[in-house]
Amino acid sequence: MRNMLKREENDDVLNIKSIPKSLIIIGAGVIGCEFACIFSELGTDVTMLELMPRAIYTEDPEISGILERELKKKKIKLMAGIKVTEVKCQHDGIHVYLEGDRELVAEKLLVSVGRTLNSEGIGLEAVGIKKGPKGEILVNEKMETNIEGIYAVGDVTGGLLFAHVASREGKIAAENIMGGNEKMDYGVVPYAIFTSPEIASVGLREDQAAEKGIKVKTGHFQFRALGKAHVIGETTGFVKIVSDETSGRILGAHIIGPHASDLIHEAALAIKTGLKTKNIAEMIHFHPTLSEALMEAAEGVYSETSTCLKSEQEANTYAKVNVKEI
Repeated sequence: MRNMLKREENDDVLNIKSIPKSLIIIGAGVIGCEFACIFSELGTDVTMLELMPRAIYTEDPEISGILERELKKKKIKLMAGIKVTEVKCQHDGIHVYLEGDRELVAEKLLVSVGRTLNSEGIGLEAVGIKKGPKGEILVNEKMETNIEGIYAVGDVTGGLLFAHVASREGKIAAENIMGGNEKMDYGVVPYAIFTSPEIASVGLREDQAAEKGIKVKTGHFQFRALGKAHVIGETTGFVKIVSDETSGRILGAHIIGPHASDLIHEAALAIKTGLKTKNIAEMIHFHPTLSEALMEAAEGVYSETSTCLKSEQEANTYAKVNVKEI
């Protein structure tokens, strides 16, 4: 499979001329799940294959669980913890062979298991620019390579592969090219996954905090309990706040639900500026809005003073009483 599919990229799917009746996606990461949602809405029968035990393995497990449930509602089949052993193109479609002598057939196959860095054949070796083991261009905090006056930004540097990160790197490089002394800071980078529902995260997950020896408290709030979510007809999902138990500082925020990609920036700014979770909880949020979920989740860290709604059952009960406030 490696040799056969070596040059296939996940953006090749944008060049197809018709909507396939069936599609197998290898990889249930960010891009795999996004395209699964797109093609499912277009009427394609989608099957996802993932080596890891769950979809979007890099996300909070609770968020992965909600996404997997929503994928199932869309009739997207997910086979996690599975290994692909071979792929063959035959007259009746793409045959995908799995461990355990299982075989799947579909009209199209989307390989979504990462990308290689495009640093070959552009003259780096000729000027002596150093690369890392994966072909990434090595740069310092100023985005400068080992050759003075030559800078590199974006995915090819092998860091966080996001357009908004590349944009910030470009600004840092431009400032330094003009004689500045700016340094790139990757400490707080919000990001989003454009599935349905959306997912967005910033900062630490609970398990990451535990690995650092940090004791945390968390707060949850279900969108189902918000009047605005009912008005727009998108009630699935929740906001989760991870807070340092000792200092009270907000360490992370994780969202699955409507407009998650927009809502995450309030938490990102709070983390960037070192605010405490109570600062968000005590900030008056306009009603009715989706951003109230961040305030409520922050209050949830201090459950004695909040409506800490971790389950949808709790949220349904709460919503019956409070939605009429709109």
